[in-house]
Amino acid sequence: VQLQASGGGLVQAGGSLRLSCVASGASFSRYGMGWFRQAPGKGREFVAAVGRSGRAIYDTDSVKGRFTASRDNAKKTTYLQMNDLKPEDTAIYYCAADTRVISSVDVRRESTNYGYWGQGTLVTVSS
Repeated sequence: VQLQASGGGLVQAGGSLRLSCVASGASFSRYGMGWFRQAPGKGREFVAAVGRSGRAIYDTDSVKGRFTASRDNAKKTTYLQMNDLKPEDTAIYYCAADTRVISSVDVRRESTNYGYWGQGTLVTVSS
């Protein structure tokens, strides 16, 4: 599985960006897809994930209500719509594939469940 993330850039606080992650392979619909981020000097953290059924979960404290994760299986693509961006959202954003999830309704947030990672796309939010 190869993942290609795109859509990052420089945006002012309060602005929006939509990240995309295109996957290779024929089994995309069977994967759970996650979004993680790593800010300068910090560890990688969970942002959001969308399961096989399309159900999404979020890191409630930081992004719920502002970010929306979704997927288009026909395009083998997962999206992260980010609204009302804040300077603290500045980070490299990574998409990842959970290829071992079995249940269509199970959505996992632990990074150890994700065996395949994209290269990351940089999001910079200016104040």
